[in-house]
Amino acid sequence: MSFGAHTLRSTRAACIAQVLGVMAVDVPLDEEEQRAYLAERGVGLVPVGSPESFAWPGSWIALRPERVSGEPRAVVMFGVPSGPIWDPAETTDAILAGFVVAPSEIATWSPPPRAEAVDVGTVQEILIAPDTTAPVRSVPEAEATTVGLRGDRYEVGRGTFASGRPGSALTLVDAAVLEALPRPIDHRRNVVVRGTDLNALVGVTFTLGGATCRGRRLCEPCAHLDRLNGGGILRPLVHRGGLRADVVAPGVVRVGDALTPQPL
Repeated sequence: MSFGAHTLRSTRAACIAQVLGVMAVDVPLDEEEQRAYLAERGVGLVPVGSPESFAWPGSWIALRPERVSGEPRAVVMFGVPSGPIWDPAETTDAILAGFVVAPSEIATWSPPPRAEAVDVGTVQEILIAPDTTAPVRSVPEAEATTVGLRGDRYEVGRGTFASGRPGSALTLVDAAVLEALPRPIDHRRNVVVRGTDLNALVGVTFTLGGATCRGRRLCEPCAHLDRLNGGGILRPLVHRGGLRADVVAPGVVRVGDALTPQPL
């Protein structure tokens, strides 16, 4: 990439386009025109305090020094902890500033539409690990408790993140998503399923074998998972990294069991 190919204005506009899912040429370069453009869509750029330690389970924009010139350029960050998923100017790791694209009025912001029906899925694999960095092992069945699968790091309180929080008991991932990646990865999800739309299960109660669960939020990828796999998996797994769920009624889950969503 040649020196001077990018500017702060061009990378900022391009990153806004990435976050909004629009064409980069549609986003104005001028800062005032950018504000008007965003306001028309009911959103704005909100500055982040302490951006060097900021993390967000979605996309946000950081300013980092360009590797060649040292001048600030915009990149799109993602995840908790966060890592870059789009870095057009080849920047260093230092974070100078950060911004979140946020709704101007949350009460009028429409949530994503919910599917009217979700297909039944099948458990393909069950995986547990006794500690944060311990290798996962595949098991034919496991007891799902309200804090995690019996013997898993989150059930015993030794996971990367705190146990007992909403969505920490169980993580699921789609087998088809894993197969679409260019190489096998250590995804570190508890349950691999096939045949259902995990994203559509956010806010939905479902049975998983003998357990009853409720989807809480997407299990987005993060910089920690990216590092464990040698990089290159953060962006491909954005919004495809699986589901975080609570176990509301314990029970045994076996390979071959059904994941059955309850009617909405």
